[in-house]
Amino acid sequence: MPIVKPGDKILVTGANGYIPAWVVNQLLEKGYAVRATVRSKEKGTHLEEYFKKFGDKLEIAVVPDITADGAFDEAVKGVDGIEHMASPFHNNVDDPEEFIRPAVDGTVGVLKSALKNNPNLKRIVITSSCAAVITVQPEARTFSEEDWNEASIKQTEELGRKADAMTKYRASKTLAERAAWDFWKAHKSEVNWDIAFINPPMVFGPPIQEVESPEKLNTSLKAWYDFVIGDDSKSRDVLASSNSWIDVRDLADAHVLALEKEAAGGERIIITQGPYVWQEWLDIANSIAPSVRPNGKIVKGYPELEEEKEYKIKYDNLKGKRLLGITYRSKEETTRDTLADFAKRGW
Repeated sequence: MPIVKPGDKILVTGANGYIPAWVVNQLLEKGYAVRATVRSKEKGTHLEEYFKKFGDKLEIAVVPDITADGAFDEAVKGVDGIEHMASPFHNNVDDPEEFIRPAVDGTVGVLKSALKNNPNLKRIVITSSCAAVITVQPEARTFSEEDWNEASIKQTEELGRKADAMTKYRASKTLAERAAWDFWKAHKSEVNWDIAFINPPMVFGPPIQEVESPEKLNTSLKAWYDFVIGDDSKSRDVLASSNSWIDVRDLADAHVLALEKEAAGGERIIITQGPYVWQEWLDIANSIAPSVRPNGKIVKGYPELEEEKEYKIKYDNLKGKRLLGITYRSKEETTRDTLADFAKRGW
């Protein structure tokens, strides 16, 4: 029996972002009504234009500061489910609190607002990250939902502003997820709703939100752009480096399924297609779409790495397949669609 079903109203926070915009799309396409929060009316304009065919199925709600007390009090009223996705992710951060406070206060704030203002809510799905799962180490390892990134919290506490941006980000995602689980466990006897967490790694694939230039892309997609459409300056070691990934459209589907599937309640779910080394994306791009560059070429890199590649960072994705029944796009499909989108944008 589904927890929510088409026709229900779903709140999506941070809806003009790279991943949330796709979640809004998948919800509307399946017949849901969506209340989408943005930080200003202007940031909702593109969403209204892009989704105008759905008419009044899309409602824009302005939440200027997700860390403010009661920021989501009005937004949560009358919805059947919540996709909480608003959280900062960028590289130019000095004070760790710039990551930590919005991540923790925004996430717990949604739960507090739901507790006070929506007795009929059914489920809250929260976007976490594999940043809250991984422990960075030189050895190859497969991580699972049982793993927590305690190391980044410790490093951020010890180094403060001197910690690198990714360490601060990983600490913020771990602390936010921990805080949300603690809040729900403390109050679950008072509510009729439950929570589920979606933990993705690097996210690639075509954006549907308005993006002025490649420099304004989501951080993970900007990395993909820089490697695949960039110059020849990447070293062999960098192109041999490993991570795991998910197509943004599959991730959006996972968010919707996590609202619908009863078994997802109270679960932490890693959503990943699998691992990669950066050279693989160059090889695929060169094989399918060499004409997207003005000079007809894409960076070659070091194709011989195909014979030597080692996946250092892997995640067990069986839980997502089992609970959500999700299938994933291939690297080839994601590359083809992303390059086509970039070409349309004149990039």
